[in-house]
Amino acid sequence: MCRSIKTLRPPVLPEEATEEDIRAAALQYVRKVSGFRAPAAHNREVFDEAVEEIAEATRRLLEGLEIRGSGGHAAKRQAQEPDAA
Repeated sequence: MCRSIKTLRPPVLPEEATEEDIRAAALQYVRKVSGFRAPAAHNREVFDEAVEEIAEATRRLLEGLEIRGSGGHAAKRQAQEPDAA
């Protein structure tokens, strides 16, 4: 595992992960998998697309996780929905 990617879910992270946290984790993952800290110009597009796709997958994961005993993101999301009452 990449040592510089931190856990982005409660209770490890006291608040919800920011967009910056999510993108930084995605970037570190792509760097590790590709072996490039910064891609050459001819690989930039595919590198950037991978970062965005992984960031989006990470957002969906964090939004869908239920953390028992903490209310979790799913519970917060349900509480915010109009039909939740």
